[in-house]
Amino acid sequence: MELTALDFQQARVKQVLFKSRLRSVLYGVREAEPSLFTMQENPLGQWLNTVLKPQYGTRPEVAGIERIIRQMLDTGQSLVRQHQRGEMEQARTGLEQIERQAGEIDQLLTRIEKSA
Repeated sequence: MELTALDFQQARVKQVLFKSRLRSVLYGVREAEPSLFTMQENPLGQWLNTVLKPQYGTRPEVAGIERIIRQMLDTGQSLVRQHQRGEMEQARTGLEQIERQAGEIDQLLTRIEKSA
């Protein structure tokens, strides 16, 4: 079954959810949950494995998305460690890197979506 625009929109929402949760950790609103940074428990990682890979797993864009998600999770975890060391401003500034990574993922999602 082909993926629909709604499927891709779900991925984008999951990405925003990750960024929102990370931002709330870096601004002291919530505690960092280890599950936020694992591919198996991250909502976008789960979507990749259960929705995108079964349909488009052989496409190079999927491998790129997976690589960037892993980088984004590692970056997020690093930012949280910075925050925990008291480097709050540096950690918050690091959110720009997360935004760049999210933009790369979005471009790859769009490429797959347009060819679907």
